[in-house]
Amino acid sequence: MKKITHAVIPVAGFGTRMLPLSKSVPKELLPLGNRPAIHYVVEEAIAAGIKHIVLVGHAQKSAIENYFDINAELDNQLRQKGKNELADSLNWLPDDVTVSMIRQGKPLGLGHAVLAARPIIGTNDFAVLLPDVVLDPFTTDMAADNLAFMIDRFASDGHSQILVDKVADEDVHKYGIAQLNEALSDASDLADKTDMNVSFKVSGFVEKPNLAQAPSRLAVVGRYVFSHHIFDYLANTKASVGGEIQLTDAIDALISQYGVNVTTMRGNSYDAGDMRSYLQAFMYFAQQQLVDEE
Repeated sequence: MKKITHAVIPVAGFGTRMLPLSKSVPKELLPLGNRPAIHYVVEEAIAAGIKHIVLVGHAQKSAIENYFDINAELDNQLRQKGKNELADSLNWLPDDVTVSMIRQGKPLGLGHAVLAARPIIGTNDFAVLLPDVVLDPFTTDMAADNLAFMIDRFASDGHSQILVDKVADEDVHKYGIAQLNEALSDASDLADKTDMNVSFKVSGFVEKPNLAQAPSRLAVVGRYVFSHHIFDYLANTKASVGGEIQLTDAIDALISQYGVNVTTMRGNSYDAGDMRSYLQAFMYFAQQQLVDEE
């Protein structure tokens, strides 16, 4: 099976949880330490072997596309002043990596945003990385290793892969929760017992259940590897919760015909779209970078 080299990053959200910081600055460009949050997400994708990144946004998110472009005037000024090293650090994308942007059009949810990338992705299998979720890049190479493992597993068995991590009882209602078959009913414990990625079949997902209805404690982290067949299911998925096209509904349909695996996550993740978690992440990233400079 051909190795996955395409990734979709949905960036069309308005970031209401991050107001007033996100009123005039896209939430994806809010800093974590000395770089925007999305910088780490794109670095993670590239380290896992992604060569073409598709940003799905809207008219007010052009600043994100500009971030990954070369600012010729700024580049010239820096080089004229002898700041070549700084100029090089701003143009950090490898030559063989392409970043494209396409507009979602209507704000109809995550599933609709992924579907909007279809004209560029075509019949290529692909990864999806949610920019709100930033995996810790300072713990060896665990952040990129998670996605690389998922891509390799997809290549070996053809099953779409979804990254999950065990969450506390009080946080279950915030996430999509994996529903496991009876033979794997105790698989949540794998997240506690090993520092290796473990992949196994999932029977479905429940979107933001209350604790009593939660089928497990394994929550979707925000990293996916999909067969291109997911587009067909998204195209036929009707709006549900909140009048939006839910990605989890299309995943459930995909499971029934092609099978889907969940992969337990290594390392830690941060919700950069939630104010409390974002502030904690900012302090952690800044501290790590200050230590690196000493």
